[in-house]
Amino acid sequence: MSWAERGIEGARDARDLSDVDTALVDYLCDRYAQAGRPADAVALRRDHFGARRTLLAYQQLRAAARAADCWPAEREGALALLRTDARQWQLGWYGGPVLVDALLDDKDGAAAWQAAAQTGAHDRLGVPPPGEAHPADEARATRPADALCVYLRPGRTADQVHRQHGLRVDRRPLLSVRDVHRRLGAEDAFAV
Repeated sequence: MSWAERGIEGARDARDLSDVDTALVDYLCDRYAQAGRPADAVALRRDHFGARRTLLAYQQLRAAARAADCWPAEREGALALLRTDARQWQLGWYGGPVLVDALLDDKDGAAAWQAAAQTGAHDRLGVPPPGEAHPADEARATRPADALCVYLRPGRTADQVHRQHGLRVDRRPLLSVRDVHRRLGAEDAFAV
């Protein structure tokens, strides 16, 4: 464990955990958990997330923070970083969509929709894997125009996703689009 800690501390001193092998971080966090040091695991996951703001790093931080019973506070800090990234992403920098992904992963659909609307990252709310509910389904009744933008976004269609996985084509998204057009009073546009 001390060998792994020295490796991590060297990267921390250089203020760059982005080049540290994730396996080393995982190893050290596992050792901290075995040694009854959950706060150290949270601190390492927090630093790693700060250097690599990915959905996986967010999930790992969440798991460590829940084990240490400090997730609400850690979540606020992590989401603040992702919101900053999202503002920069709007300017053409990297990072914005991770906020939407993290909120969806937290099952915070309302916040994910708000973040997508603010950042223009509606594509992150797109076609789900087969068998999962479509994120736009939740917004269809209250925000039909937003839901329609997601259902009709460019990119992979439900047909493409289902064919890729060798499954029968799911027609539910098409029925959802029809329902949204009805709610908007634009059934003629759907028929075209």
